[in-house]
Amino acid sequence: MTDELQKLVEILRDSEKIVFFGGAGVSTESGIPDFRSANGLWNEKLKVELTPEQLVSHTYFERFPKEFFDFYRDKLVYPDAEPNGCHKALAHLEELGKLLAIVTQNIDGLHQAAVSKTVYELHGSVLRNYCMDCGTFYDADYVMKTAPEPPRCAKCGGLVKPDVVLYEEPLDGDVMQNAADAIARADTLIIGGTSLVVYPAAGFIRYFHGKHLVVINKTETRADRSAELVLRTPIGETMDAAVKAL
Repeated sequence: MTDELQKLVEILRDSEKIVFFGGAGVSTESGIPDFRSANGLWNEKLKVELTPEQLVSHTYFERFPKEFFDFYRDKLVYPDAEPNGCHKALAHLEELGKLLAIVTQNIDGLHQAAVSKTVYELHGSVLRNYCMDCGTFYDADYVMKTAPEPPRCAKCGGLVKPDVVLYEEPLDGDVMQNAADAIARADTLIIGGTSLVVYPAAGFIRYFHGKHLVVINKTETRADRSAELVLRTPIGETMDAAVKAL
């Protein structure tokens, strides 16, 4: 065991109220590309003249729903992805009574698939969809497999929208408040798989005033200088090994 990993184990042992703040890098070991790395979705060459941000904007969804869903189904939904070592380790920490909450920028639902219970999804989830007219909810299969183009409500015919926060849309106020409260109560904050460049989500770390700040990310983040421990190792392997060593 490396000195850095041993230090992480010691921090976990010393902690009673851990909050994990995660981004796209948490799910890369599950086969879901991150958005901003060199190999990420945002740097993929698209055969269109629009940026990925424009393709997942509220304006584009309203104006071109069919084209929006073509991109959404192909690039943002990964129904075969499975929880990796990080997702499972966090679920185990919660089971041990050490994890207070997970605050995630991801929309893939893998934390819930790993049976984590307290998960604040800042950007929503691809697993939930709803009719914009009558509010009827639909699962991911309805949007991916059984719905017409674009997906319409079986009850009223209204347009069905993924329950995700698109560009130009605000974050959910209740989710934001719950996430901020959890971070403020934490004795340990682990930041993982995020470059901390997307706002307002990245600003949540300002609520932390606890004892241990840990960063696990392959590239530099603006939280590195304040962190007690910084690891550049794969987050799935790292969290899995640390929790198993408790």
